[in-house]
Amino acid sequence: MSAPVRPYHKSLFAAAAVLLIIGVAVIFVRTSVHLSSSNGDVASSKAMVLSGPEFVGRSVCAECHAEQDRLWRGSHHDLAMQEAASGTVLGNFDDTEFSKDGIVSRFFRRDGRFWMNTDGPDGRLADFEIKYAFGFFPLQQYLIELPGGRFQAISIAWDSRSIEEGGQRWFHLYPDESTVHTDELHWTKRAQNWNFMCAECHSTNLQKNYDPDTRSYHTVWSEIDVSCEACHGPASRHVAWVERKPGFERIDAETKGLIVQLDERLGSRWTIDPESGNAHRNVPRSVDKEVQVCARCHSRRAQFFADYRYGSLMDSHLPSLLQESLYHADGQIDGEVYEYGSFLQSKMYRYGVTCSDCHEPHSLKLRAEGNGVCLQCHAAEQFDNERHHFHELGAPGSRCVDCHMPAKTYMVVDVRHDHGFRIPRPDLSEQIGTPNACNACHSDQTSRWASDIVRQRYGHDPKGYQNFAETLHAAQSGANDTNARLTALLKDNNQPTIARATAVAELGTRLSSEMFLLLTEALNDPEPLLRSSALEALSQLTPEQRWPIAHQLLRDPVRTVRALAASALAGTSEQSIPSHERAEFRQAMNEYLSALRLNADDPAAQVNLGNFYSVRDETDSAERAYREALQLDSNWVPAYINLADLLRRIKRDGDGEKVLREGLNHAPKSAVLHHSLGLLQARNKNLTEALTSLKQAVDLDPGAPQFSYVYALALSSAGNNKEAREFVESALKRLPHDPSLILLNEHLSKE
Repeated sequence: MSAPVRPYHKSLFAAAAVLLIIGVAVIFVRTSVHLSSSNGDVASSKAMVLSGPEFVGRSVCAECHAEQDRLWRGSHHDLAMQEAASGTVLGNFDDTEFSKDGIVSRFFRRDGRFWMNTDGPDGRLADFEIKYAFGFFPLQQYLIELPGGRFQAISIAWDSRSIEEGGQRWFHLYPDESTVHTDELHWTKRAQNWNFMCAECHSTNLQKNYDPDTRSYHTVWSEIDVSCEACHGPASRHVAWVERKPGFERIDAETKGLIVQLDERLGSRWTIDPESGNAHRNVPRSVDKEVQVCARCHSRRAQFFADYRYGSLMDSHLPSLLQESLYHADGQIDGEVYEYGSFLQSKMYRYGVTCSDCHEPHSLKLRAEGNGVCLQCHAAEQFDNERHHFHELGAPGSRCVDCHMPAKTYMVVDVRHDHGFRIPRPDLSEQIGTPNACNACHSDQTSRWASDIVRQRYGHDPKGYQNFAETLHAAQSGANDTNARLTALLKDNNQPTIARATAVAELGTRLSSEMFLLLTEALNDPEPLLRSSALEALSQLTPEQRWPIAHQLLRDPVRTVRALAASALAGTSEQSIPSHERAEFRQAMNEYLSALRLNADDPAAQVNLGNFYSVRDETDSAERAYREALQLDSNWVPAYINLADLLRRIKRDGDGEKVLREGLNHAPKSAVLHHSLGLLQARNKNLTEALTSLKQAVDLDPGAPQFSYVYALALSSAGNNKEAREFVESALKRLPHDPSLILLNEHLSKE
């Protein structure tokens, strides 16, 4: 039978802004509609009642915090988004042209405004007005308004670096891909939509306001850029406390009316130990508010709720784990993941370092130049010399970041550093193919050469704080000892939580009686990231198995965990739930549905909604949700798969076949669509056609064990035992550790 696709929720919502352009990560209406004026309304804010908290605007904050305001002005946060004007637009609009994919786009000015002539949604050339400048360095993008309140980010960006650095030019963000108007990466498509992909983190107090009935947006904000209250929260109560307005005495004097107090560094000192050369914090960091506030936009994550809880990321967002497409097996950044996920892996984070230990939080600049920022906590006589890094001072390789924060370039020109602060491991490059900082510079040498050099100079292979690379690589490659490795990682409290949560996710696909016990323990772990990962791993269990071990999470203190618990337990019959727990179940379900409604413009959220209704046997609602996903994005493969599976369940396989064939019209190279069609054809006794479809799935994705296993079974069922044996033997050369193929090979060999 066909199995519905249930990918991680963290990949189903707008988990990352692919259009981010500014060097520090900040994650896209009517353009003239704001919640308040961009410079704040001083008079109205001073008259605010204590029923808030309300947003008051930067100018009110600046009255008392002039120095912080001075540092902020001109920062990446200040210039995150601006109305298009002569003082904000950096690109050359003096009738210049840029050509790609046979389309010649032209940038020009008319009536004092900025325009672009390019291919629109229908592929025809037309004039479009530039409404907003997005970011400013090392590149600047531009937003164009389309019907339905949509603002789209142009994929042709301006390189704002100097001419000496290769800048001051137009360039395309996808230079090696064809992005004609039918392609999903075209500037008019969903992937380039500001409202859906980027808006939350480029403006303050942004409200997306998507209307699913009209499929339109009415997005608004308090301030167009990332201003004071984006990080500190709405300040009306703080202003009331400062100005002693009526009712101020009811405000907690300790918090001074502030929504979140970013005070982790108050009273803390770092003292360098003369023996190790490393610093120790005088008092342990007991809270994590600052990192959590920054992580709202400096992370790859899914947004579940619009009312962000300042200082508590997972009350509204769900961070991505160390998934293969996002991170290398050792945790180094690969996809566009920003800083939070790698910083969580670092020893620095474990021992109490916060973002503002290194970055001035208002200007966003480093607290010292060059190696100086690291030498705040690491003795220069031990680390800033050739005895440590074996490179000439001032030369490449002598900077701390060269070895401990390797960089990767995104969006063609945007260089970003890994924040894992890991020791270079060329030995791992030899073993599992992960990148290493040594060969990033010495690209003409092999990882064996680098590994030998490191071993000679230090007398041993380096073993840093992060020790999970081999485990995650084993899981990705299907090694025989994967379960044992994942179990050891999960139980190792000295390893980063994000790595242990990834182990839980991997164990969820390999459930056994022992894995079931581990999953139960993870559901009760103090770390919400472990609990959320364990909840998503429950998909292999029946609803009856899930309830006894997971129902307590319906009252979890973290809102996103409660929502995920509702999703995991949605198939539980209310009649089987004790009466005193039904209210909690319904409340958590409402929270989960609220998350899906917030993301109603995302086809992935619609698929999750369809899954929710499907397990509750509300098939009409499920079908509507799946079809709405396809209205939003006709290329969204999971919607075709899950809709076809729903139709199979309600005895409408004929309609299901039409759905799958429609999907193949849009995505002819989708292995899972060919596989699902093959299963449907097999159910209908069309073995010849089924074999063709199943073989196509294998050819398109030879690394997927399930496709090879099912194709071999189909060959055997068709009486082609010899061909089936030969195919399984061939598949085992690609997938030597897959248990299902091994067992099938043994079975076929006996026939």
